[in-house]
This record gives sequence, C-alpha cells and structure tokens, in this order.
Amino acid sequence: MADEADRAQEREEQQRADALAAQARRSQTDGVEHEFCTKCEDPIPPARRVALPGVELCVECAERGERTNKLRGR
Repeated sequence: MADEADRAQEREEQQRADALAAQARRSQTDGVEHEFCTKCEDPIPPARRVALPGVELCVECAERGERTNKLRGR
C-alpha cells in the first residue's frame, strides 16, 4: 500500500516528466531558421540562433516587445 510520501514522489515525477515534455515541444521549430529579424530585418547573430532555435527576433526587438508587454501588464 502506497503511503503519502510515495504518492507525493509519483506526483513529482509526473510533473517533472510533463515539464520536460512541454519544454521539448517549445524547443521544436518549424524547420525555418531566421537569419534576419522578422520585424526590423537586422541580422540575428549566429550565437543567438544557436541558443534559441527558431528565434525570429533580434535582441533589440525582443526586448522592445517584452517592455511593451510589461507596460500592458502581460
């Protein structure tokens, strides 16, 4: 008979598996590698493209979008 600690461990393992699966889904790309920002058309540095597969925005446009979202409360 499983006790409370066993059930808690099972829940934790399931949550970890779910989180890893979600991360894997987020990291999948549509096969398109953007060399240029889709907003301003400036080049996206190779190191950024390697660190964030499927990235579509340069650092400046990504930061601008984050600031805008923060101001809007998102």
